[in-house]
Amino acid sequence: MEKRELICIGCPMGCPLSVELDQGEVVSVRGNTCKRGEIYARKEVTNPTRIVTSTVVVEGGKLAAVSVKTREDIPKEKIFECMKALKGVKVQAPVHMGDVIVKNVADTGVDVIATKSVGSLS
Repeated sequence: MEKRELICIGCPMGCPLSVELDQGEVVSVRGNTCKRGEIYARKEVTNPTRIVTSTVVVEGGKLAAVSVKTREDIPKEKIFECMKALKGVKVQAPVHMGDVIVKNVADTGVDVIATKSVGSLS
């Protein structure tokens, strides 16, 4: 039986979690104070995923950059590939919150979207 210790990132409580696995299957989760902790622990030990946040350059905008994020979680092992895909991306103002900045980033099937609006200079 394998045992893994985690700190939950599902909420600000940061509960210390103890997960027992048997042949890759989660047998038990202990230490969580809410349901989100159990969900996080099960996902983290079997298929870890993350929302990725960053910024991209805006040309002709009132701001030089716009914040972006993946629309959904992507596999943890794709984070660096996602960041590499965002490097050098430039968008033309105006940018609206929710605009797709990169489609299907790192072949994950997930788009990167703007998380705020940036108006144009003119």
